[in-house]
Amino acid sequence: MEKRNHKQQQLIRLAFLIGSIILICFVSNHVFLRFDLTADKRYTLSPVTHDILGQLDDVVHVRVYLDGDLPVGFRRMRNAINEMLDEFRVLVGNRIQYEFIDPAGIDDRAVRDDLHKQLHGKGLRATNIEIAERGGGHSQKLVFPGALVSYKGMEMPVNLLKNNPALHAEQNLNNSIQGLEYEFISSFQTMLSPETKKVAFLEGHGELDELLVAGISDAIARYYDIYRGRIDEADLSCLDDYHALIIAKPLKPFTETEKYIIDQYILNGGRVMWFIDPVAIDLDSLTWQSEAIALIKDLNLDDQLFRYGVRLNPNLVMDMHCLLIPVNVALADEQPRFVPAPWYYSPLLAGNDSHPVTRGLNYVKAEFASVIDTVGTDPLINREVLLRTSSATRVVNAPRMISLETARREPDRHEFNMPHQPVAVLLEGKFSSVFANRVISGIIGREDPDFRDKGERTRMLVVADGDIIRNDITVSGGVPEPLPLGYDRYSGQTFGNREFILNSLNYLLDEAGLMNLRTRELQLRLLDRARVREQRTMWQVINLALPPFIVVFFGLLFNWSRRRLFAT
Repeated sequence: MEKRNHKQQQLIRLAFLIGSIILICFVSNHVFLRFDLTADKRYTLSPVTHDILGQLDDVVHVRVYLDGDLPVGFRRMRNAINEMLDEFRVLVGNRIQYEFIDPAGIDDRAVRDDLHKQLHGKGLRATNIEIAERGGGHSQKLVFPGALVSYKGMEMPVNLLKNNPALHAEQNLNNSIQGLEYEFISSFQTMLSPETKKVAFLEGHGELDELLVAGISDAIARYYDIYRGRIDEADLSCLDDYHALIIAKPLKPFTETEKYIIDQYILNGGRVMWFIDPVAIDLDSLTWQSEAIALIKDLNLDDQLFRYGVRLNPNLVMDMHCLLIPVNVALADEQPRFVPAPWYYSPLLAGNDSHPVTRGLNYVKAEFASVIDTVGTDPLINREVLLRTSSATRVVNAPRMISLETARREPDRHEFNMPHQPVAVLLEGKFSSVFANRVISGIIGREDPDFRDKGERTRMLVVADGDIIRNDITVSGGVPEPLPLGYDRYSGQTFGNREFILNSLNYLLDEAGLMNLRTRELQLRLLDRARVREQRTMWQVINLALPPFIVVFFGLLFNWSRRRLFAT
């Protein structure tokens, strides 16, 4: 009788267990639940990602060109990409289709080289990595850590690798993984936008021509429509059709009417990127002579920028952390002998790592940059320094004689005692007009019934160096060709100028808060390499012996408990 009751209890427990499993399966088919138990919520997508993915009404094809035999760090990045795309598919199902391709895995060299050229032409950047071979040697492999995203006949390149030479390789890969959600979602948003936003380069004041801004223009053209034009003083609304205005290193003063049109454009919500040189000096002027005078430049913009919240100082920064230039160290009448020497007037600027525009950004190279100060206490305007010099900075006032001898002489380090001077400032808020409380008809020659003295909320970027947006030129076969923006021909490095300007423009025009995804932080948990070397054998034994021991232990424990249970 007692055995029968025991069997009935066992059957009831079994039936309850089966019923519970069936109920859980039924509920899980109708209720979608996911739990992200990671400390940094690396598998939790942001609300803006949910919103943009929800707008997809057709299939998005993603071809990721990172596969095959890869080092550990790149395999981790490849797996992170796969996990991110899987997270997208959880939300939208088969509307996200993806594949991984190894461009180096093609046996036919001609076909492989042709694919590499196609990927480069489409905007994917390649990088060389070192592969450890089984025999103990190493080999080089060209990889394209990026993707081509296609949607409704449109195709867009997405470069996923962040390469900041100042950071360790593991940190660069971690920054790249942190930025995956932003890179993919921003490309989706661009292709979903029913209207392509318009960006205009201003002309008429000696601004940089098309060839000198070709490096950034090519990058901007992948996301926005680009225009170039002058301000029509007869048409006060001539800028209203543009979503953003770029003023790239003007040389001539602005008229009051031009200032008025720009002012009203900003107060009506327009975005402006100012790249201004407060001091007139150019490295090209030192090509044919060993010295030149740096003079204060009057562009008639000081009062306007001051009203918006910044002041551009008529000085130059010298920085110990700077570019190198070739300097002739040969004596007179000897064969020229060039050696690299620091050029303190070309500082390498560091970004604000807490802001989405400059987070994880490579150094930005500058040339004859000035100090920019934030002024005013208007609570409606937020001022954020995006670029600043290093801890070893010197500031010299203009006018000043600039000589190449500076690169030949050992500097007095005690003079470089003005650290972290700001060079680029982001302004956000509701600006006041510089023409408030003034007779408008006396300025522009007529009345303006639409004049505003207080503006809508908007954003602008002010940079006290016009050369940050300028790319160098090389001549091939007598034809001038632009070099990539940020490329330094002497060191062969490419700095972060292009990414800085493109990120800034994206931030100025970002209405959905998408750029905030760039502030996402995943904790980098690196192994202690010294302890790994010291305790390698111990951990190998533990990893090999402990799992079988645990299995055997719990097997014996289960067998003992079962015998004890049924012995009664």
